[in-house]
Amino acid sequence: METKNVQLTIPAEAAFARCVRMTASALAVSCDMSVEDVEDVRMIAEEGFVYACATDPGAVDVAFTLGASAITMDFSLGGLEADDDSTELVEVLLDAVCDEFTFVDDGATLHLVKRAEGTHGE
Repeated sequence: METKNVQLTIPAEAAFARCVRMTASALAVSCDMSVEDVEDVRMIAEEGFVYACATDPGAVDVAFTLGASAITMDFSLGGLEADDDSTELVEVLLDAVCDEFTFVDDGATLHLVKRAEGTHGE
């Protein structure tokens, strides 16, 4: 599969978490991921969105990059530092489920990668 990019700009409101979650899962299916991996992507997308919303942006830009066996999600972050108890739990969860979990662009972007089962070292 040739790399494909999908952009989503969505209000930073909890009511829109389902939209992010469903978009991510539909895109993961197009990467030929297993049912288990699609479920992981769905959870990662929602938690990434929750984290981004906690930084108080007006809207969240989500950039999805699709490959043959992986999906990358980059969430734009607002100006507030997300450091309450709920975001600490989100960070632990993302670190456990994602193959990559980092902050890039001097902390302006949350970068998450989920690879299909069996491709974690590639």
